[in-house]
Amino acid sequence: MKITNKKNLPEPMLNYVKSDLQEPRDNVVRVTDLNKGVREILLNKRHYSDIEQDVSDMIWLFFGTALHSVVDAAEEQSHQIKETRLEEQIGNLILSGKFDLYDAKRKLVIDYKTCSVWKFMFNDFSDWERQTSLYCWLLRKAGFEVEGAEIIALMKDHSKSKARNEAQYPDLPVQTIHFDYDDQKHQETEEYILTRMAEIEAAIDLPDEDLPLCTVDERWYSGDQYAVMKGTNKRALRVLDTEEEAEQWMQENEGRGGTHIEYRPGVSRKCLDYCQVCEFCDYYLENVKEED
Repeated sequence: MKITNKKNLPEPMLNYVKSDLQEPRDNVVRVTDLNKGVREILLNKRHYSDIEQDVSDMIWLFFGTALHSVVDAAEEQSHQIKETRLEEQIGNLILSGKFDLYDAKRKLVIDYKTCSVWKFMFNDFSDWERQTSLYCWLLRKAGFEVEGAEIIALMKDHSKSKARNEAQYPDLPVQTIHFDYDDQKHQETEEYILTRMAEIEAAIDLPDEDLPLCTVDERWYSGDQYAVMKGTNKRALRVLDTEEEAEQWMQENEGRGGTHIEYRPGVSRKCLDYCQVCEFCDYYLENVKEED
């Protein structure tokens, strides 16, 4: 990966980012990869040395790394194991994951995260549950007893005033999220792992352009929308998911003055703003990339 410094940030920041880079191994799939599309995973392996990223776009990396450094510096107790990588052979590939802490007394795997307050406002922790379930699976395969997982989440943008005045706002900048892990969850996780690893292995020899497209969820696709507009007003009277729903709304609300329906195409937010390999993806170049 090529790290640039277009904003002329302090050199220690640039050097740190460079020192923290880990080139992907061809036959290894990381736990954090499994939330990505097969196409993104394999394009990253194939084009890693050509990927260019600016250090200014990696600022949040410092927050996460700083949190993990504090935890890593603390001495674990006799019943705890921290910062340990586990690997399991699956077909011709290896699933690799490094958990933050395992507590044998509580039979828990613990992971530390930095995030935005919006993560808690939307109450969507499905990605964290999936990642920790993969760690739980690896630990059980290695012979450890695991009955659950916890995320210790630090919110970077927490506001004390909003916490005092808004009922749904998190009361503290640090929150703990617990996930149970039982035999049924273990079986479901194993089925998911075997399916995903098989999908990756089946695509390994395909040309870039033939790799399976990322799903709408993997692209963070917002979905097409249809806005009921009034005259030259820029603000919609109502925004709906289908044209039929928009037409029906206009008929049922004639008094609101809706004059026409405006089509608003969905946006693949991951492709636009958060995919490191988008410039090597023909789908992005042909369907998503915004022209200057």
